[in-house]
Amino acid sequence: MAALRPPRSVSSRDSSDGSERLDGAGSWDALEWTKIEGHGVVLVNRDEAGTLFVTNFRLLFLSDGTRNIVPLGTIPLATIEKFNKMVVKNQSAPRQIDRSPTRRLLQIIGKDMRIIVFGFRPRTKQRRVIFDALLRCAKPARIWDLYAFTCGPSKFSKPNSKVRLLNEYFRLLGKDSHCASVSMVEEGSFTLSNDLWRISNTNSNYTVCSSYPFALIVPKSISDEEVIQASTFRARCRIPVVSWCHPGTGAVLARSAQPLVGLMMNMRSNADEKLVASLCTQLVDGKGSRRKLYIADARPRKNALANGAMGGGSESSSNYFHSEIVFFGIDNIHAMRESFARLRDYLDTHGATSSDGMSSFLRHGGSTWGGGNLSSMSASVSTLGDSGWLIHVQSVLAGSAWITARIALESASVLVHCSDGWDRTSQLVSLANLMLDPYYRTFAGFQALVEKDWLAFGHPFSDRIGMPSVSGTSFDLNRQSSTGNLSSSPVRQSSGSFTPQTSNTSHAQNNYSPIFLQWVDCVSQLLRMYPFAFEFSSTFLVDFLDCVLSCRFGNFLCNSEKEREKCGIHEACGCLWAYFADLRSLEGSSHAHYNLFYDPLKHNGPIFPPAAALAPTLWPQFHLRWACPSESQAGELEAESRSMAIKFSELLKAKEAAEMKAKEYSVAMETLEAELRNEKRLSSSAMNLAQRASKESAAIKRAILSLGCRVNYTSNGDCTVDVESNPTGSQEKSMQSPPRKESDGTKERDDNSDLSVSVTVVSDDVSSSPLGQVCETLCPLRTRDGSCQWPSAGCAQLGSQFVGLKANFDAFDHLSIYDSYFESN
Repeated sequence: MAALRPPRSVSSRDSSDGSERLDGAGSWDALEWTKIEGHGVVLVNRDEAGTLFVTNFRLLFLSDGTRNIVPLGTIPLATIEKFNKMVVKNQSAPRQIDRSPTRRLLQIIGKDMRIIVFGFRPRTKQRRVIFDALLRCAKPARIWDLYAFTCGPSKFSKPNSKVRLLNEYFRLLGKDSHCASVSMVEEGSFTLSNDLWRISNTNSNYTVCSSYPFALIVPKSISDEEVIQASTFRARCRIPVVSWCHPGTGAVLARSAQPLVGLMMNMRSNADEKLVASLCTQLVDGKGSRRKLYIADARPRKNALANGAMGGGSESSSNYFHSEIVFFGIDNIHAMRESFARLRDYLDTHGATSSDGMSSFLRHGGSTWGGGNLSSMSASVSTLGDSGWLIHVQSVLAGSAWITARIALESASVLVHCSDGWDRTSQLVSLANLMLDPYYRTFAGFQALVEKDWLAFGHPFSDRIGMPSVSGTSFDLNRQSSTGNLSSSPVRQSSGSFTPQTSNTSHAQNNYSPIFLQWVDCVSQLLRMYPFAFEFSSTFLVDFLDCVLSCRFGNFLCNSEKEREKCGIHEACGCLWAYFADLRSLEGSSHAHYNLFYDPLKHNGPIFPPAAALAPTLWPQFHLRWACPSESQAGELEAESRSMAIKFSELLKAKEAAEMKAKEYSVAMETLEAELRNEKRLSSSAMNLAQRASKESAAIKRAILSLGCRVNYTSNGDCTVDVESNPTGSQEKSMQSPPRKESDGTKERDDNSDLSVSVTVVSDDVSSSPLGQVCETLCPLRTRDGSCQWPSAGCAQLGSQFVGLKANFDAFDHLSIYDSYFESN
């Protein structure tokens, strides 16, 4: 693909020509650009001087004062609808020769409701350079020259849209357990069905209808052969197919193009009549009666009859079983385009930043507004009504609400069509889907809805937005030099004489029309009426429209699914949905795209806006953001609420953290209290054991003392017991007893001779305590394996001290034991 040539650059100081390249232009702009330097360029809307750039993505205006980008003067090239050269001659005083030079202007009219005018210094080539750059870059002749292709690979990859469409079909048929895959698409193994409907692959190669998706939901009783036969009776072969089905009642919302009944309205098709009759399934009322079918023709009746001259027309209720024909009276794309242009001119004329640089309060001495009379003020207000835009929005809203009521309240099926079935039909069907199914009011559901009823069913985005299609250029920029009139109000002659040097021919020669923009406007009206029903905010809708109009991503290029597949959009271009999902993931629920007031439980079913509530108003965030920037900030209240919500969320997080910390402290306190209670219990047990051991020791001590022993304790815990032969001196002297003799004839011992008994007191730790060793040695209850035959003993239970007596028992035999001793005790 050939790269664009860098356009020429002119300096306002020396008017010299030259070319430059912009390094590090960022993700929005590539390297090629045109630059006008100095103070020679003025944004007339704000009377602000600056520097003007033309990149291969946008027209960019940089303020000389602040060196910041001015949003009003910065517009993506694809968003430019048309541009004109103009010359302004300043009015001179009477009878004076006008020698002042004319002012060279460039008017830029955008598809996003703005009209901006740049002023250039006279006798320079500045305006010509910018104008030529816009001619070359604003409307490329080939689709591959669009920024979405030339910007290079994007990190926001575009997942396979066919897989997502099948997943949405599975949801509608109640087959949520199935998950679509690329292999399923390639193999054609996606033909699932329920009791009433099935997914057909008869259009998998786009042979039945080139503007329909590869998969269609049709009645289960209709074969693929009958589908093919019925396609010949509908305009552009767009047969009646199911767009949405009620999970409880079985009622469906179907769409198609007009029938080819001819001028005499007498042409019929058995296959088409059978297919339409199959939409009238039996009611779930136990009576076996069939439901009613409404055929909603979006056009005015006279337009439908006029189409009969070209082979089209409308159905006759006599040919379609149990049906009723209803006309909504919505005008065609040309009426919508002209209405949109009138609204844009009204806002520019009466806005705060008008393209002629004059405030609406000062125009004609203020006679058009605050300082004028009542009649002139009423006339300016009536201009808004004369644009017809709000009336058209109301017609689409009313038709969609009527469809919703028939399906949800009457359990009737509705077939919607217009002429080709891709403009007004897409508006009505998708808006009715939004009212019927709360899933479509979420981010994921909104994406599924747009991809199903707008992209898959062939709304011609390239034609309606004014971009080249696969076959070549689908939009004439209307940039030829000729004589004509500006699409501006006559009041602009106040500050000077505007003479157009180039003008645009009538839009009637092309297919540009803000049909999709009008539908998003309708969604914003519903969001205003039901602020709790939508997960996304008005800011999301504005950003969404800006991305669609700028053609930065490839989602909305081409006219059909077949063309996007042919161009390789999936592989070559970035994905808008992935870009938005990435933005939301960075900030979470605090992102501006989230609706702060969304409550899924408050509107978990259909919404039925009454007729009195369907009176639309201007959408401030979109319609007024350029003409009346201060008054368009209805989002300021939302921004303030969002800021408060963020602070509240932070406080909640802090509260939760504090509660978690308090809970941790409480658990720690409970643990410490449990440990303290355990320690008290152990201490009490130890004290009881100590008391018991003390009593045992006292008992043993008394026993030893009763034997006439004297207990001596050492510092290492050992004690010795000295045992005397005469325990009581007084008794020894008063009681004379003959000495005993040993029975075995041994030597007679002296009664006063001393005997010694060694007593050792230790613990029963056999590994290191001497007492344990003594216990093992002397305890008569110890077995050879070391176990105790008396496990309930104090020494076994407590590991307490065991007192062993190691004595010379032969010496005990020679002790003098007097009867009076025992008697005295």
